[in-house]
Amino acid sequence: MKAKFLIPLVLFLVLAVFLAIGLNRDPHEVPSPLINKLAPAFEIPQLSESNQSFSPASMKGQVWVLNVWASWCVACREEHPVLVELGKSKIAPIIGLDYKDKREDALAMLAKQGNPYQLSAFDSNGRVGIDYGVYGVPETYVIDKAGIIRFKHIGPITMDLLNKKIYPLISELQKS
Repeated sequence: MKAKFLIPLVLFLVLAVFLAIGLNRDPHEVPSPLINKLAPAFEIPQLSESNQSFSPASMKGQVWVLNVWASWCVACREEHPVLVELGKSKIAPIIGLDYKDKREDALAMLAKQGNPYQLSAFDSNGRVGIDYGVYGVPETYVIDKAGIIRFKHIGPITMDLLNKKIYPLISELQKS
């Protein structure tokens, strides 16, 4: 008789533990199956030079940052000043991936707010974003010299994140 009452209690406690663990996780740090794996290959037109293309293969041998953004994204505008600071630091090249956007809107945003990117690739249909497992914009990746994704952040980058995680990671990866 007691066992009948213990089973629901045990199940409830197990569910409560899982809920508590889930509530204590940072939603910006969603585990990605791409971490420590080769960054997906692609070749798409550049945003500002539509007759030229960009491929991650051209970044081999250097640590770089891939930032997925769009002009229609409010959070991207929020993080933009932080990216401008990252660009000024010259610690690593920043490549933009303009995601599901209109070319003229994206160019206008960069002209108005400043362009932190070495270049932006134009992912008009979102195909590259799908290959990278993009949940939504903005998302940022740090990719090492061998083309391996070492870090992924979902949501806007803050100065705190930049100083505590991204700068130290880039510095460490550049040593190897």
